Amino acid sequence: MYHVIPSMRAKNVLLIISSLLFYAYGEPVYVLLMAGSASLNYLYGLLMEWSGRRKPVLVLAVCTNFLILGIFKYADMLIGTCNGLTGARIPPLKVSLPIGISFFTFQALSYVIDVYRGQVKAQKNYGSMLLYISFFPQLIAGPIVKYHDIEQQISNRTTDVKEIAAGFRRFIVGLSKKVLLSNTAALAADAVFAAELSQVNILSAWIGAVSYLFQIYFDFSGYSDMAIGLGHMFGFTFQENFNYPYISGSVQEFWRRWHISLSTWFKEYLYIPLGGNRKGAARTYMNKLIVFFCTGLWHGANWTFVVWGLYHGLFLLLEGILPVKKLPRVLGHLYTMLAVCTGFVIFRADTLFQGVSLIGKMFAGMSFGPEAMSFALRQMNPLLVLTLAVCVFASCPVRQWGSRLAERSGGAAELIFRPGSYVCTVVLLVLCMLSLSGGTYNPFIYFRF
Repeated sequence: MYHVIPSMRAKNVLLIISSLLFYAYGEPVYVLLMAGSASLNYLYGLLMEWSGRRKPVLVLAVCTNFLILGIFKYADMLIGTCNGLTGARIPPLKVSLPIGISFFTFQALSYVIDVYRGQVKAQKNYGSMLLYISFFPQLIAGPIVKYHDIEQQISNRTTDVKEIAAGFRRFIVGLSKKVLLSNTAALAADAVFAAELSQVNILSAWIGAVSYLFQIYFDFSGYSDMAIGLGHMFGFTFQENFNYPYISGSVQEFWRRWHISLSTWFKEYLYIPLGGNRKGAARTYMNKLIVFFCTGLWHGANWTFVVWGLYHGLFLLLEGILPVKKLPRVLGHLYTMLAVCTGFVIFRADTLFQGVSLIGKMFAGMSFGPEAMSFALRQMNPLLVLTLAVCVFASCPVRQWGSRLAERSGGAAELIFRPGSYVCTVVLLVLCMLSLSGGTYNPFIYFRF
């Protein structure tokens, strides 16, 4: 339908209708909240230009967006914390979390801040604003699209057969990451994190930690690939969200490669406005801790996420003091993966106690009784071993290696690899369809954020 319709305006109307129906399929009521967020921020942008009083309007816009986010996402966390510290009995609100609220709220904030800074003009066409907020490929789990990156594409974009084909292939690769790799790794990770601590020893703790390390990467990068691929099918170019983070030689490099859209959002709209690294070492360290506190809090209304964020912030501070970058690449990589893998245990845990306990098991769980060993061996089945091996391979820049090989071969390798990539894509799609038809519903991890 999209490619049959001749005018760009009609194409955008089709995408808006499709996006609203898509969101309403999962959130029949909260589609009004998402549309209301788009409407408010559309009005705030116009008010900035019409009134000339940009700063008061920006403050009002930021407060409104964070109030909505706070009510639906963080209110019960704050009430529970207050009750725990003071002994009060404030009843929780118990409102359900709208899908993707953190993503579309940050996109709305990107728009009003860009208008405030004068980087873009206020959008006069409400439909264009609604499309920016609601566009279904990246609406519910990113990547976070900044308004100044996509402003021109909303009203002026083109597609061709080559780009559409590339979009299909990218979508299927992302789907395969989720269905074939992440979901398989999730079986072992979920089993370990759901087990009694008495069942877990050093072997099963590491099986659970490594499985979750790959589960979350291929789950989230898979969704990002699907969103970017769908964007290409409609002529949109979204920012890459991952750049092989598991080959990093430091935690700082890891964050340049992991969830890039969130990292750059915080850099542009929080870290630099706070002063960045321009106001001395002490202020720089404080700014980094603030950013990573907010990064952790953005991920969910649980103190495990806040601790995870601060954990990474502390590693960045240490790397600013210690000569980590001077380590041999192999040692730097091992240190980084140990730090990241351990941190993800806290991220995945239901409580801080569970997270700390499982980390303790990873380094001191020397119980090798029949029950503990039986549990560990049940997780380490041939399918998991094969999946983890493929995950290690797929975490490396294989495409870059292939491109270099093609360049060195003078185009001969291209004649082999290009048809082969189409065949592999079709095979992956069939495998995904078989897996989905015989499996159970397994949502994307970042849906809850």
